[in-house]
Amino acid sequence: MKKLNINVIALAVSLAFSTGVMAQSMSKKDYKADKEKIATEYKSAKEGCASLSGNANDICVAEAKGKEKVAIAELDASYKPSVKTRYQARVAKAEADYAVANERCDDLAGNARDVCVKEAKAAKTTAKADAKAQMKTSDANVTANEKSAEAHSKANTQATEARKDATADKIDAEYAVAKEKCDTFSGTAKDNCLSQAKTRFGK
Repeated sequence: MKKLNINVIALAVSLAFSTGVMAQSMSKKDYKADKEKIATEYKSAKEGCASLSGNANDICVAEAKGKEKVAIAELDASYKPSVKTRYQARVAKAEADYAVANERCDDLAGNARDVCVKEAKAAKTTAKADAKAQMKTSDANVTANEKSAEAHSKANTQATEARKDATADKIDAEYAVAKEKCDTFSGTAKDNCLSQAKTRFGK
């Protein structure tokens, strides 16, 4: 099994919808036109999956849905740029990547599939934790820019806490993957594996 990289999922979700790089002063007319274009491309991509069967079809459909959701989230972020819409676009990407990765795991069996699923979840957790930390940091900095030096200090504290939370979420996700991998062993070997995992992730 080709191991999923927890920090950067190299999936075939190209996300090449027609939204592209749009000006932040997008008109409502342009927004509607681009949204219709995304819907058309999603329909075409889904129809292209019809020639496939079984899990290949499931993966194809998941990719098409993921591309549509990410394209819409990125379009919204371009139409109404804000910390929140940029965060939502990153979350949409994490969810889309996870959906495809999870479908790909169905091609595997037994512990290999279990590990694959845990790694896909860990990758999603990592991406969402990073997005949340970035959103909190941006929010804190915006507040700080509007207020005094005291606000800057508070912003730094909030940013540090956000990064700590993100790190904790990522460690928990990676620990879950390590534990799942221990299931390939039994007896003393499994106990040693679990012990090493606990030590490595401070559990």
